[in-house]
Amino acid sequence: MKWMRTLHLYLGCLFAPMLIFFCATGAWQLFGFHRGTKDGSYSPPGWLQSLSTVHQHQNLDGFGNHTPLVFCWFALALAVGIIATTVLGLVMAFKRRRRRWLAAR
Repeated sequence: MKWMRTLHLYLGCLFAPMLIFFCATGAWQLFGFHRGTKDGSYSPPGWLQSLSTVHQHQNLDGFGNHTPLVFCWFALALAVGIIATTVLGLVMAFKRRRRRWLAAR
């Protein structure tokens, strides 16, 4: 159980910043904050547009034209890491001897 906690901790520390980044950039795209309005009443900041290219073009503006294949492998590693961390967290929650019912709620 101790190795599982350690693995969960390391995977969480590795992938949590990327998960937060992808969630934040995806969230503002839901409302179109990365695009300006046609009438010109809103023009998004450059940093917001640049960070939005991760979802749109699979690269970051200003970091060169890295091949999308490298980004795809990175995104796949991120997805597998998040799934593994989540599964480890669930296993640890249900392996707890006391108050197992809290994990099932």
